[in-house]
Amino acid sequence: MTAADLLRRAAAAIPGETPRLDAELLLAHAIGVTREALVLGLSDPPAADAIARFEALVARRLAHEPVAYILGVREFWSLPIAVSPAVLIPRPESETLIEAALRCGRAGWPATILDLGTGSGALLVAALSEWPGAFGVGVDRSVAAVAVARQNAAALGLGARARFLVSDWGGALGARFDLVLANPPYVEAGARLAPEIAHEPADALFAGADGLDAYRALVPQLGRLMAPGGRAILEIGAGQALAVQALLRRHGLEGEPVPDLGRRPRALVIRVADGRADLASGGEPGKRWGTATAPGDGSGRCVAGGRVASVDKLETCGR
Repeated sequence: MTAADLLRRAAAAIPGETPRLDAELLLAHAIGVTREALVLGLSDPPAADAIARFEALVARRLAHEPVAYILGVREFWSLPIAVSPAVLIPRPESETLIEAALRCGRAGWPATILDLGTGSGALLVAALSEWPGAFGVGVDRSVAAVAVARQNAAALGLGARARFLVSDWGGALGARFDLVLANPPYVEAGARLAPEIAHEPADALFAGADGLDAYRALVPQLGRLMAPGGRAILEIGAGQALAVQALLRRHGLEGEPVPDLGRRPRALVIRVADGRADLASGGEPGKRWGTATAPGDGSGRCVAGGRVASVDKLETCGR
C-alpha cells in the first residue's frame, strides 16, 4: 500500500475541517519525515512498522484528540511550540497580539514583557523572538503549564531571557512592564464546542456564564503592571469588545480593538486613559520597584511567595 493510499483512506475517516492535512501530518510523523518530503514520495510504500504507527495515530485522531497533542507540537509565529494536555493549543488568531505589539514598537521598546496566563509560553517566546534585547516573564497558575512554557523557552534558545512564575494573574508581581500580553479564558460556561476542544484544559477556556470572569479578575491589575508609556494587549472572544472596553474604562484604561484576518475584533490594545497619571506612575525610575520578593525554589522555578519587587529580581530568580 502506498502513502497515497494510506492518506486517502485516513482522510475519508478523520473528523474535522482539515482531514487531509491531519492525515499528512500524522503519516509524516509515523514515517519520520517532513510533510514536504512525504508529499514528494506519495507513490512509495511505507514500511510495515510505519504503517502500524500511523494507524495508531489515526485511531487517536478518530477519538477527536487534536493533532497538536498527538504530535506534541504546534507551530506559532513560525516557531515550533511544544504542547501537552496541560496547556491550550496556540491558535493562529492569537498571532494578532504579536502583530499589534509590533505596531506599538519603538526604539528600545519593549525592554520588559509580561505574559499573563502564559500556558505553553507561545506569546512570550514569540515576542522575545521579535525583540532580542527584551526580558520576559510568564505567569500561570498551573505548575504543569509553567513547566511546558519553560521547556519551550529553553528549546528555542530564549531561556536566559525568560523567567516563569506560578501565580494567579499578576498577584505575585509588584514590578511594571513595558508590554503586557494575555490570552485569558473567554468562553461562556456551557458553550457548545467542537469535540476536540474537550481535550484541552477547561480552566484555560471557560470564564463564567458570560465568558468575562477572567477579565474581571485581570483588568483591575493592569494599571499597576504597566510601566509608564506601556501597553497591554488582551485577546478577546467574539462579541466581547464593548463589554471589555467598558470594564477597562471603569479602571482608568482605554482599549482599541484590533481585527484578526477574518476582520473580527480579536484583541484590545490598552493604555492608561488621559488624566489617569496615578495609574501610570509609581516605582523608582529605571527600577520598577514594587513591595516584596518571591524566592526561587532551587529548581529554576520562581515561586510566588510574595510579590516580586522588580524586573531585576526576576532576572536572577531561580538561578
